[in-house]
Amino acid sequence: MKLAARVSRIAPSPTLAMAATAKAMAAQGLDVVDFSSGEPDFDTPEPVKAAAEAAIRAGFTKYTPSSGIDELRQAIIEKLHAEQGLRYEKSQVLVSCGAKHSLYNLAEALLEAGDEIIIPTPYWVSYSDQALLNDATPVFLRTSETSGYAINPDELQRLVTPRTKAIIVNSPCNPTGATYDRKTLEAIATIAVRHKILIVSDEIYEKVLYGGATHISIATLSSEVAAQTVVINGVSKAYAMTGWRIGYAAGPKDLLTAMANIQSQSTSNPCSISQKAAVAALKLGGPFTEKMVVEFDRRRRFMVDRLNSIPGVSCRMPSGAFYAFPNISGVLGRKGPRGPITSPQELANHLLKEAHVAVVPGEPFGSPHHIRLSYATSMESIQHGLDRLAGAFEKLSV
Repeated sequence: MKLAARVSRIAPSPTLAMAATAKAMAAQGLDVVDFSSGEPDFDTPEPVKAAAEAAIRAGFTKYTPSSGIDELRQAIIEKLHAEQGLRYEKSQVLVSCGAKHSLYNLAEALLEAGDEIIIPTPYWVSYSDQALLNDATPVFLRTSETSGYAINPDELQRLVTPRTKAIIVNSPCNPTGATYDRKTLEAIATIAVRHKILIVSDEIYEKVLYGGATHISIATLSSEVAAQTVVINGVSKAYAMTGWRIGYAAGPKDLLTAMANIQSQSTSNPCSISQKAAVAALKLGGPFTEKMVVEFDRRRRFMVDRLNSIPGVSCRMPSGAFYAFPNISGVLGRKGPRGPITSPQELANHLLKEAHVAVVPGEPFGSPHHIRLSYATSMESIQHGLDRLAGAFEKLSV
């Protein structure tokens, strides 16, 4: 069978693939410590589950409007106004089957052959593949670990061409945990407005912040910037609702209408029950999120300190999200049982096979020098897994 050419441009999500491998090994009875999964280990809050149960009992199990129920869209509007001062109408808000689905709807509505989208590196793995699936070209804006992964405005300006359609802004960032300050956002916005480039602001980790870090949505800088920005968010990370699959987009009416039309012909509506649960999350989930972030902070400091104690490894302290992104350049080149380990991918394979520790290699995030570990798992697992990881590194020969 001859498949569409677009299929050959992409690979399966490496984070989901590694998590699936770890789960398959665990199902075989192997004791695997999984640092690959990008989801909180906390249970969904009780008020959210209660809202879902009530929806089931009330028979709220049929189709809904494809763009989402009015109650949820209104809750999103109220959230964006109360927390960030942003004002949207319901026609500017689209509820989808997760933030990833929101981003894909956007890519389908915006991008076509010949278009370019600027993606700062390191980046979340799906940004580039979604562009490729829609015939566009991802253009990578390199950032450096030494500068805290800050965007250099001069470098951004240099990458802008007549074909540039959009730029991704992901703060807090997956995988680095870096956050953008107001000055950086203002510089990005100035360039985007000057060249009429759409800003895609992925804010899914906005509530997972540490050490006094604050979240600033780039859309809040001015009405002119807001008119050129699509805000992407969801309930997965902040309320431990990854499996409920509710994300949303808010932005310019014509673009959101196009995205809604695409969704109506693909998935139709998001799950009816999950939508009712998401309303409860947005209205009642604040205390839960605060407690979860306190625990994430404890794990963050422990994991990063421990990683920095391993010879050949260095790790910045992330200010957001729930990932450590250690630089393992000092380990590459050492020898394992099957010869030299020369890349993060080879190191990840080695750790899974020899130490039964699952991490995600840096290459799919745009880095040949890092691996990603999630600390959205128990402290016991973190301690156990880092013991194994340190032991595996120690056994590598120079």
